Amino acid sequence: MPSDRVEIRVKRLNNGAGLPLPVYASAGAAGMDICAAEAVKLKPGARFAVPTGFAVAIPHGYEIQVRPRSGLALKHGITCLNTPGTIDCDYRGEVKVILANLGDDNFEVKRGDRIAQLVPAPVQRATFAVVEALSDTARAA
Repeated sequence: MPSDRVEIRVKRLNNGAGLPLPVYASAGAAGMDICAAEAVKLKPGARFAVPTGFAVAIPHGYEIQVRPRSGLALKHGITCLNTPGTIDCDYRGEVKVILANLGDDNFEVKRGDRIAQLVPAPVQRATFAVVEALSDTARAA
C-alpha cells in the first residue's frame, strides 16, 4: 500500500444511519463506493441529487472527485452528471450525487444502493499570465 494516504474526516448525518461509509471494494480499487441515503425513482431523462448521508472535511490541497459506477452506466444507462464532479476542500455540506437516467426505462435507486465512486486527488493551483504571444507547436491552432 502506498504510504501517501490522505486522511479525510467524515461525519455521518442523521439520514445516513446504518449505511456504510465510503469504502474501497477491493485492494486495487481506485474509487471508494458510496451509497444512496434515500430511495429515488428516476424516469428516463430525469436527474436528481441523491443524498449520501454524510459530509466530509477534505484537507487543503485535495479534492474528492465523484465518478459514475461503470456497471450502472452499462446495464441501466445511469450516470453522474458534471463528471467528474468535484467536492472542494472548503465544502462541509452533505455529499450528494447528481444521477441521470439516460436509459429507456424507469430506474429505482434503493436506500443503500451503491451509486457512485469517490476518488481523492491532489489539487494544483494555477495563475494566468497575460502575454502578447504564445509559443508555437506542431499542432498550432
